[in-house]
Amino acid sequence: MTPALNFIHKIDQYIVNPIILLLVAVALLVFLWGVLEFVGHSDSEEARTKGGRHILWGIVGLAIMLSAFGIVNVIINTIGADSTAINQIKK
Repeated sequence: MTPALNFIHKIDQYIVNPIILLLVAVALLVFLWGVLEFVGHSDSEEARTKGGRHILWGIVGLAIMLSAFGIVNVIINTIGADSTAINQIKK
């Protein structure tokens, strides 16, 4: 069972976590772009509406990615594939 747990840990460490962090960064950029649009074009109703949509979707994206990160960590800790469990099994 040790190779399976090690494999799951490696997938989480080298594939899932970097993808989630990349998508968090993208969502943060969308949010910040929306804030800049909203504040920078405060005289245009259309630009403020567009900025508000970017802000909303940036927040939604951040919430989804942080939830995904939490769910993945709950699953990893439930099956015991976190790094501390793997180190204890190797001893």
